Amino acid sequence: MSNSQIFTIGETIFDILIKNGQPVAGRPGGAMLNSAVSLGRLRLPVSLISEVGLDHAGNEVCKFLGENGIGCKYLYRYSNGKTAISLAFLDENEEAQYDFYKIYPDKRLAIKFPAPGKNDFLLFGSFFAIAPEIRSKVSAFVNAACQKGSLIVYDPNIRNPHAHELDKLMLYIDENISMADIVRGSMDDFKLIFQLTDPEKIYERISALGCKNLICTDASQPVRLMTDKFNIEVPVPETHLLSTVGAGDSFNAGLLYGLFKMNLARQDLSSLKLHEWETLLEIGITFGTTVCESYDNYISREFAAKLHN
Repeated sequence: MSNSQIFTIGETIFDILIKNGQPVAGRPGGAMLNSAVSLGRLRLPVSLISEVGLDHAGNEVCKFLGENGIGCKYLYRYSNGKTAISLAFLDENEEAQYDFYKIYPDKRLAIKFPAPGKNDFLLFGSFFAIAPEIRSKVSAFVNAACQKGSLIVYDPNIRNPHAHELDKLMLYIDENISMADIVRGSMDDFKLIFQLTDPEKIYERISALGCKNLICTDASQPVRLMTDKFNIEVPVPETHLLSTVGAGDSFNAGLLYGLFKMNLARQDLSSLKLHEWETLLEIGITFGTTVCESYDNYISREFAAKLHN
């Protein structure tokens, strides 16, 4: 599908990683940006739909996106606010706890959205996908992609700082799931959102909303796939762990890379064979584990070059 486009829509954040009380790295982040960077480094046709301030951090983000081959046509630059910042505190297991600092303008996402098509891919998720201030715009775009037949991947990716808001926002999460062809989430996500830790129960919840393909990741534990035909686990290899920040985002990038390279569309998912699903999961795992071996949130240029060649 040479004319296919990949769209990612989500918040853009400047991440500062802190270990033992000291900053160890700072770089553009945000779940969908992270995935887009990995895909851009693989020279896939990817665009990010997001927003950043007209400030130094925003300028760094735009420069970085351009350097990584990501279309910025749908990036809203605002002056009455600041680019969002996150502090990611790494514990002894290199797991991150987040504090977020956001000063957004009243006017949000003031852009002309793209028109997704049947052969296109859309990745969306995180709090951006349920934030009341922009919900109508995000929902309208995702629904348009759904109606046109784009292949849609939803990653809830909800963090603890937003846990107190979930009750009033659960309807939005359910709507997002209902528009998705694949839901990929961590066990931590599903425990926080649904208070469920049994993958079978999680699949019941998600499939009842109309999404028949669930991928559960759980740190170093095997990745679980559940569809209306298959229920399998794929092991995660041991790795030299530096940071888990961006691991799930990189898994998503690997999943989209596999879908794109295998020329798969929405209508193909129901007939995928077991070995094809296993291949998609293995690509996602490879992307995720390689990112865990660095403080970056995305695959390295060297890793991308090996795949591209």
